[in-house]
Amino acid sequence: MTLFKITLAVAVTMTVAGPASAEQAWEPLFNGKDLEGWTVKIKGYDVGENYAETFRVEDGRLVVNYDKYEDGFKGRFGHLFYNEPFSHYRLRVEYRFVGEQAPGGAGWAIRNSGVMIHGQSPESMRKVQDFPVSLEVQLLAGDGVHPRSTGNLCTPGTNVVYGGKLHTDHCTSSSSDTYPQDEWVSCEIEAHGGRLLRHLINGNPVIEYNDAQLDPRDADAAQLIAGGAAKMLTGGTISLQSESHPVEFRKVEILRLEE
Repeated sequence: MTLFKITLAVAVTMTVAGPASAEQAWEPLFNGKDLEGWTVKIKGYDVGENYAETFRVEDGRLVVNYDKYEDGFKGRFGHLFYNEPFSHYRLRVEYRFVGEQAPGGAGWAIRNSGVMIHGQSPESMRKVQDFPVSLEVQLLAGDGVHPRSTGNLCTPGTNVVYGGKLHTDHCTSSSSDTYPQDEWVSCEIEAHGGRLLRHLINGNPVIEYNDAQLDPRDADAAQLIAGGAAKMLTGGTISLQSESHPVEFRKVEILRLEE
């Protein structure tokens, strides 16, 4: 058996082994009332400063909105970090894109957001850093014309092993269907440290990879390594992204897995 085939065999075993009673063990990370337990970091602002109420709670939903950005988006990428890091888990979010993109947002950021996992802490980010060093589970909605998968993989400051070899492409499409704006979609992330990671959309596996690691060619990742961070990633922060298109989350929950 090749290493890649062994990895796939382990992945199938892990998926089948989940007990039906596991639903009772899911823990909500978002309480539906406020942002307790979360920390905001927006490019150009201090940790904890929620510029223009980018992240807020409305009608029980965690909302990312730009209606108070009076001068346009201006590259103010933001992230909402859960205060506890995780390593072995299943994370489940339900999201949908709504409304119109903020003026000044990049064309590629239309109906585009993400869940960052295995990330650095907000306190360790530079004040003007666009994205945390992390693995991004990219969330997209279709444009009504072209296929556009969701649950993709992007790698700001990181690399993974994919298809049995080191993979250095920044973004890699998943095998998911295309989902339109305003439709609620379930995205689940299964993480076994850095050894095996899998994305599922509406319950269907769409991409998996292993051996998540810092990319020493990236300046921010190199700074983390110089500060003593291990190159191989076994866990880290979870954060929700703000990239200029309004998005809502009505569920953010986690199931802790044994190491």
